[in-house]
Amino acid sequence: MLFHPQFDPIAFSLGPLSVRWYGLMYLLAFVQFIWLGRLRIKRGNTLLSVEQLDDLLFYGMLGVIIGGRLGQVIFYEPAYFLSHPLEIFAIWKGGMSFHGGFLGVLFAMMLWARKARFNWLDITDFIVPLVPLGLAAGRVGNFINGELWGRVADATLPWAMIFPQAGDLQPRHPSQLYHVALEGIALFVILWLFSRRPRPRRAVSGLFLIGYGTFRFITEFFREPDHGIFGQSYAISMGQWLSLPMIVIGIALIIHAYRTEENSA
Repeated sequence: MLFHPQFDPIAFSLGPLSVRWYGLMYLLAFVQFIWLGRLRIKRGNTLLSVEQLDDLLFYGMLGVIIGGRLGQVIFYEPAYFLSHPLEIFAIWKGGMSFHGGFLGVLFAMMLWARKARFNWLDITDFIVPLVPLGLAAGRVGNFINGELWGRVADATLPWAMIFPQAGDLQPRHPSQLYHVALEGIALFVILWLFSRRPRPRRAVSGLFLIGYGTFRFITEFFREPDHGIFGQSYAISMGQWLSLPMIVIGIALIIHAYRTEENSA
């Protein structure tokens, strides 16, 4: 039987300043975004310059942090944060919603595209292949913190793990690592290969929505479900509810992308 290693959430300290692994994972996500973005530019994607990519990252960082935290507050723990409003700002403790961060990034990209006079969908098509490995880094941070553990698993499952934070010492799915494998690594490979060739506008963004929504829907079956708004429980989890519109919109974007291409041919 595997036990969660119970990592110290603090990676290192510099005097009174403590640097947490969760924060380092976000830093890693932003660094890989810049590295992969510059690699795309170097390989011939001339949509953006390196300077514009750096500027875009700044907007994206704000969107991720503000949107991700507000998503956690609104979608998952509104009752708690109404009682502890100052905790909203304690993002170093963890607690970031992907769907909230996703909406925050969309809004930030819209603002940046308008400022720089780009088509918003061209920007989203460029950035979505750069996103999954950053998502994987965030899930590694969840695993280090011992949070977002999985549902109770069969004790014979070779990788079933006991998370003491769950309080019951039952073997569980290490669902954070399932997220890493599917929404991180697998989705990155799919999008990176798909976007290597020119695609009609909206197609890459649509594939991201379908891929993330589908993988998230699957992994939620192995994750201890979050309580929804004001503690309500659902037949499917809040993460699954929020992923369904992503899949539908992604399908619509791809259909529209290829129909538009056919009509213009």
